[in-house]
Amino acid sequence: MTEEAAPKHGRGSLSREKVLREAVAMADAAGGEVPSTRKLAERLGVRAMALYHHFKNKDELLDGMVDLVFAEIELPEDGVAWDEAMRRRASSMRDALNRHPWAIALMDSRADPGPATLRHHNAVIGCLLAGGFTIAGAAHAFSLLDSYVYGFAIQEQALPFENGADMEEVAAGLVTEEAAAAFPHLAAMALELTLKPGYRYGDEFAIGLGLIVDGLAARRESW
Repeated sequence: MTEEAAPKHGRGSLSREKVLREAVAMADAAGGEVPSTRKLAERLGVRAMALYHHFKNKDELLDGMVDLVFAEIELPEDGVAWDEAMRRRASSMRDALNRHPWAIALMDSRADPGPATLRHHNAVIGCLLAGGFTIAGAAHAFSLLDSYVYGFAIQEQALPFENGADMEEVAAGLVTEEAAAAFPHLAAMALELTLKPGYRYGDEFAIGLGLIVDGLAARRESW
């Protein structure tokens, strides 16, 4: 195939990295929708056939986009205890998923993962093995940690509020006299926790993560 570029781009100006970064930026801006090949080509100022110089199909493009997201996640560092490394990695992964919400449904679905994806998984498994986990234990820990991070990110993105003021507006409906009588436990939680100054739902992440890491430490040797 020959590259047919629009006038604003010279021949050969397109690169694999440029295509991937533009695709990721478009997906981020769209709030979760991965761009079509046609829309991506239009944004880049080329004909759609030009993209096939770098990606043989849409799946290969998605593989590359996911690989860029994995490259943003902090890898375990040498000399850092496994539990601390897993906390850092989970927090970094949550941040990456919040930056790229479209990636949640794709992260573990790729049949042909890229080098950053493979490097990430290899490093996490190696850290757990070095921390005293068996192969089976490392698999259990990896699955549990990822399930928590993905699940929290999905829930966080689906919440009907973005800040404290929005949350107060949502929770305020639970503390009316009528609502409190019908749903006393929800009303108590709103009054005693979520409506208190300084409460952030995002802080729940570290609490849950700590419970998981403590549980993994307790089961590590029995696995």
